[in-house]
Amino acid sequence: MDKVQLEEGSQFALQFEKRGGLLPVVVQESSTGQILIVASANQEAVEKTLKTRKATFWSTSRNQIWTKGETSGNSLLLDEILTDCDQDALIYKVTIENGGACHTFNQAQESRKSCFYRKLDLQEGELVFLER
Repeated sequence: MDKVQLEEGSQFALQFEKRGGLLPVVVQESSTGQILIVASANQEAVEKTLKTRKATFWSTSRNQIWTKGETSGNSLLLDEILTDCDQDALIYKVTIENGGACHTFNQAQESRKSCFYRKLDLQEGELVFLER
């Protein structure tokens, strides 16, 4: 596929080979726009996501396919997929089903909604919790 077709065409032609078989996936809550997770997906994970409508990834720590919620029950239901101009990065727009998206827990022992629950205090150089 040439560059014009890739960038301006309507064919969904993800470029897995450019990044060693894995694409970065930003997971965003559809209703709020909040970023929940940044993960990786190989071709199998994307195909399973499309088939099941549940966000599925390639776990780089476990070296296996991982569908969010299989063990925790905190699924991410697919609403939409966006791809960038080069078709080598994705955004999954999702609806959270049960709990949150993160595998960590807040002080109330509830799943955190997002993996991005801390920010860097630029003055102090320390992390500050956004939620407790």
